Amino acid sequence: MKTTSPLWITHPACTRHEMGPGHPESIARLHAIQAHMAACGLLPMFRQVTAPLAGRDALIRVHEPKLVDYLLAAKPKEGHYLRIDPDTALNAHSAEAAQAAAGAVMLAVDEVLAGNSRFAFCAVRPPGHHAERRRAMGFCLFNSIAVGAAHALASGIKRVAVLDFDVHYGNGTSNIFRDDPHVLVCNTYQDPYYPGWVSDPSRRHIVDAPLKAGDGSAAFRAAVETHWTPAIEAFKPELILVSAGFDAHGDDPLAGLELSFDDYAWIGGRIREWADAHAGGRVVASLEGGYDLGALAGSVEVFTQACA
Repeated sequence: MKTTSPLWITHPACTRHEMGPGHPESIARLHAIQAHMAACGLLPMFRQVTAPLAGRDALIRVHEPKLVDYLLAAKPKEGHYLRIDPDTALNAHSAEAAQAAAGAVMLAVDEVLAGNSRFAFCAVRPPGHHAERRRAMGFCLFNSIAVGAAHALASGIKRVAVLDFDVHYGNGTSNIFRDDPHVLVCNTYQDPYYPGWVSDPSRRHIVDAPLKAGDGSAAFRAAVETHWTPAIEAFKPELILVSAGFDAHGDDPLAGLELSFDDYAWIGGRIREWADAHAGGRVVASLEGGYDLGALAGSVEVFTQACA
């Protein structure tokens, strides 16, 4: 008999990837989430599994082979870092961690499509949503959520929605799927802010809902209902993937939006409603940003409770 317990997917390599002392995208993020979910009694409700590593064939569905091969081969010696851009570096474990992050989303897609779970959370790093088809950037190496969306399409799904509420625009996902109307990409984000995205109104399957520094709950929820809801209801996704970044929380040090735990519970609840109405209840979320450890851990708690 199939189980429908929610799924929690991670991999040991995700706690070995480092980008240098003091970098905000640190190993401590996953430790904080795991410890908090255990302490509040939520982790046992999940079926916990280890992610497989995404293979080259899966990665080149969304990235140029030259980029994939470069990152897979880029394994600096222990204790040394290879810098990709001013914000992004690799250590000896980074390629494996990035493969595990992408593999986690692929496994999650397989599990929800098989009916084994209706919700999966990928507790992985590095994040992925800034990684474009031809370049890694912004703490991101491979675009895990895009790999998962492409995997779902290859598995026979016709309509995938990617919902991204990270404070930074998911430029990589929009870049990868800019010419693919089988993928609806919806973003809320602080504007103007990194990565300086400029919308393209001609691509109606890419739905942008910019917010301004200082915006909080009311503006965020209005943006979602005004921009996302009509698009999702018209698109009727068969599967919902979530780039789950929690750096729009008011305590986060890297941005200026003022979201609260209640907002992350609310968006989790809305995603659950959309999934139940259109996607057979199927939701896969993968960790993106979130750099205040307490805000991050608490946000994951309330979001997963609402979405599961």
